[in-house]
Amino acid sequence: MSKILIVDDSETLRLELKTFLESLSHAVVEAESGPDGLEKIGQNTDVNLLISDFNMPGMDGISMCKKIKDDPQFAKLPIFMLTTESTPELKSVGKEAGVMAWIVKPFSTTKLKTVLDKILK
Repeated sequence: MSKILIVDDSETLRLELKTFLESLSHAVVEAESGPDGLEKIGQNTDVNLLISDFNMPGMDGISMCKKIKDDPQFAKLPIFMLTTESTPELKSVGKEAGVMAWIVKPFSTTKLKTVLDKILK
């Protein structure tokens, strides 16, 4: 189906999300920080979706997303923010950085699947 990059410093969350996405027949690439996410997307230019946490060591998710979106080949890449943060101000900054969906942890697989289906069809 699609190739999805997950960027989150929580190994447990990455495993849970990877297991769920693979059950839907998606290929998954994992990164554990913003800098690692930049490296992994550079190695996987065929990624169809990026799912990122906000709070991570080295670089927050929105800063990483801005750097990715600055690259013309990723200008239209759909990005989801999956985080515990939910302030309207932060969501607004995320939207300006190209974040299409903001999902608050803990996430519902039903809600995530609905958003995935809308974005990836």
